Amino acid sequence: MEKIQIKIGDIKIGGGAPVSVQSMTNTKTDNIEATLSQIKELADAGCDIVRLAVLNKDCAAALKEIKQKSPVPLVADIHFDYRLALSAMEAGIDALRLNPGNIGGEDHVKKVVDMAKKTQTPIRIGVNGGSLEKYLIEDKNMTLAQKMVKSAMDHIKILEDNDFHLIKVSLKSSDVQTTIDAYRMIYEKIPYPLHLGVTEAGTLRGGIIKSAIGLGSLLSQGIGDTIRVSLTENPVEEVKAGLDILKALKLRSEGINFISCPTCGRCQIDLIGLAHRVEERFKNKFDERFKKMKQSVTIATMGCPVNGPNEAKDADYGVAGAIGEGYIFKKGVLIKKVKEENLLDEFENIIIQDFN
Repeated sequence: MEKIQIKIGDIKIGGGAPVSVQSMTNTKTDNIEATLSQIKELADAGCDIVRLAVLNKDCAAALKEIKQKSPVPLVADIHFDYRLALSAMEAGIDALRLNPGNIGGEDHVKKVVDMAKKTQTPIRIGVNGGSLEKYLIEDKNMTLAQKMVKSAMDHIKILEDNDFHLIKVSLKSSDVQTTIDAYRMIYEKIPYPLHLGVTEAGTLRGGIIKSAIGLGSLLSQGIGDTIRVSLTENPVEEVKAGLDILKALKLRSEGINFISCPTCGRCQIDLIGLAHRVEERFKNKFDERFKKMKQSVTIATMGCPVNGPNEAKDADYGVAGAIGEGYIFKKGVLIKKVKEENLLDEFENIIIQDFN
């Protein structure tokens, strides 16, 4: 089935476009200053698209200024009140997240769709396994994944019956396998882009693990066009985790890819501490620079000079520890031996020389 491509602002979604990373602000949207500050923070972390909760008229009224000053495209998240959707589009919002079956009768849907056609505003249908329609909840003959797909197809039909096709779909559950099953099912049924996420995934560690399994399984099969890693955490952490998932699958390459070996009895240096110091120093100083250069660089931190350089021979740069000293290597070739206390400074100087 040929897949449809849509655009959210200047970001292409689906149809072979790169997978984009999304997050959502947790500020009060009507606090314009705080919301813009967080949007900028998310954009600086690498976020492609940011979603905002539009709870009431005050939030909707704030959208025009926020949109004018935002460095990335914005999605208005709306439930139940179709008038908020109209206000968001009047403010120039780049996309909507709403379920057409939940905003009133046909007349309300038609008003939203007519304006969305006029403004070319995509609509994301967002199905959540925890808030399905009553008739689906009571159905004992379908799995939760099947119920989610059925709900999505019902909402899609409402838009298609109004001759609207700028559609994106998400089917999120807090259960990883249910999420995977639902997306696999609907992928075969519709031509529209899919926004991936495991909802209510949890706090940082557990949430990242669940999201990496769920999103990674789907993305590795070519399913998914945008992602959000939903965490009970600063939303910047969602962006970092999303980018790391894409990097691990080689769906994103710009910036630094850090690798390091597991510590073992051969280790002759504080490998855990060294690996953290390498990441902290070089991520802060070089990651953004490499992203802007569209450059991918792999940096390795290895525990010993015996196996380290050979095991990390595909890394662009690496360091390996020894007793009181360290070795610097490039593409598996040792180029310098230095005292342990000078290791990171010398390592940084070599990278600076290569990229100046």
